[in-house]
Amino acid sequence: MATVFSPLAGGVAVPAAERGAASASARFPAVRLRRLRRSPAMRALVRETHLHPSQFILPLFVRPGVGIRNPVTSMPGCAQTSVDQCVVDAQAAAAAGVGGVILFGIPDQKDAVGTGAYDAHGPVAEAVRAIKAAVPGLLVVTDVCLCEYTDHGHCGLLDGADVDNDATLELLAREAVMHAEAGADIIAPSDMMDGRVGAIRAALDAAGFSHIPIMSYAAKYSSAFYGPFREAAESTPSFGDRRSYQMDPANGDEALREVAQDVAEGADIIMVKPAGAYLDIIRRVKDATGMPVAAYQVSGEYAMLHAAAERGWLDLERAMLESLVAIRRAGADIILTYFAVAAARALAAAR
Repeated sequence: MATVFSPLAGGVAVPAAERGAASASARFPAVRLRRLRRSPAMRALVRETHLHPSQFILPLFVRPGVGIRNPVTSMPGCAQTSVDQCVVDAQAAAAAGVGGVILFGIPDQKDAVGTGAYDAHGPVAEAVRAIKAAVPGLLVVTDVCLCEYTDHGHCGLLDGADVDNDATLELLAREAVMHAEAGADIIAPSDMMDGRVGAIRAALDAAGFSHIPIMSYAAKYSSAFYGPFREAAESTPSFGDRRSYQMDPANGDEALREVAQDVAEGADIIMVKPAGAYLDIIRRVKDATGMPVAAYQVSGEYAMLHAAAERGWLDLERAMLESLVAIRRAGADIILTYFAVAAARALAAAR
């Protein structure tokens, strides 16, 4: 007997002879998906994807000095701060239940070899020590790269107009060890040099830090969404761009090769950056590795939502939470976001 698939019969195969009876009952279907959407409590009961503040990491920009809080004009609510003010922001994040912070340093002086990146008394090292003293339970992640510290703004040493991949590895490893010595909980290399995870892992192990995990910016794209960050970190390249070492936005399979290489070299957490325009990459990375996956909701994503909200085009809190849910739903276990504290407070208020 011929059968058909019928949603009116709960999604089961229905004999052809009975199709007429099923059609007659169309006004009263057995399956009504709206039943589970009728109240906030019901929606919460069957919700598939959950946000929790412990999944968030808040980026912070730290520079030398005391009592400094320089607002970043393109990123409302964000600022460059001195170490003492960075501690205040870290305490606020901890009080909101945010899982951790990631530190980006801005030195007073820059040079061709990024000396400030591995200065044991630079702003990142001092901020790590201060935060761990003030909020010992808060995870402190440190970004490892040279772009904020070089006078040319590129992520490695230059050989003419090109970034010298292999010569850069030693300095990245030196920076990572210095961060670990200061007390960092997680090292996060963002430079996109080939082989840097292996070099950093070897250096950390040799220095007695085999217990320190590496969160690798494994699939980091050469994105237009980084613009506001470059104001915040003062890291705009003085010439050219970063397309020779960051990934082409058109490539997906290449991301999995990047990820596989970093995993083989000892990465413990894999990051995709940016997040919003690369949800497919987050899903593919999660499915391919089964490892903890981080995603960075970058400065441009943050700034766009603020700009639209300021014009009355969308509700900022709803758009913020929806964007974060999308990143989690795609497969991210950890989200680096400038919304971390605001989102944590919104989630607490909704309980």
